[in-house]
Amino acid sequence: MRARIVFLLKNRGAYLPFHHQFLLAQVIKGVVLKGGDPNFTSFNIYNFSGLKGQTKPSRKGLHYYSTRVTLVVSSLNKSFIDYLLLQMFQLPQIEIGGLVLQPEKVEVENLDNVAESEKFICISPMVLIEPKIMDESSKEFIDPEKDEFSDLVYDVTLQRMEACSLFDTNRLSSFNEFQVVPDKAYLDKLSNANKKFSRIYPLFDQDVKFELRGYTFPFTFYAAPEVKNFVFLNGIGALTHKGFGMIDIANQDPNVRAVEYEIPGL
Repeated sequence: MRARIVFLLKNRGAYLPFHHQFLLAQVIKGVVLKGGDPNFTSFNIYNFSGLKGQTKPSRKGLHYYSTRVTLVVSSLNKSFIDYLLLQMFQLPQIEIGGLVLQPEKVEVENLDNVAESEKFICISPMVLIEPKIMDESSKEFIDPEKDEFSDLVYDVTLQRMEACSLFDTNRLSSFNEFQVVPDKAYLDKLSNANKKFSRIYPLFDQDVKFELRGYTFPFTFYAAPEVKNFVFLNGIGALTHKGFGMIDIANQDPNVRAVEYEIPGL
């Protein structure tokens, strides 16, 4: 289930850091813990986007000027999404960084075309390697046009698929068709304009700050339908529960496939 949470922005002009996934991760984790359900206390098979709205950059970060902003949350586990939504909509307002938000409504996306699609975009950075204490390897640049890049994405994705216990060993071993091919024209265009498609991002885990490299670019994705559905709902690469690796179908407006959703129990 992939849900689009629409919030009313109560203090237009307030700002967030350019990369604010760590703030969203803290808020989502807090909402989950507030509910007190032990089934979801350590649950991490989910993904979320950055906060979307009309923004204007400044030296401080992104200032939000739209009346409403949107957050996409997604998971193969519909029960988790329903639980998260119920807990969130029981709050009168939510503060994320400098923004004061009031939950307004939820929409869910129709995912019928995901398995048939080949071209995707990153709507949050794709991460290849989880950071470790006293280890800088998570910050190293890996050329997306090299096989090593796709191999690392494959390894971490299959590890996550195995951890969710939805696929047996034989089925996992059959997912050998897997390739992430970046849009070369896009990479060349950024390079010629001296712009970046990879950056170092902050990550907080158990009050420890880490840094890691994330990549944002359009790509062609070759994989089995089950794998495409998995990464579309749970993110691609590593640390998806921290807000990395959310993707969307290229050249498609997600609003046209969204319908309003009534939260069970609310």
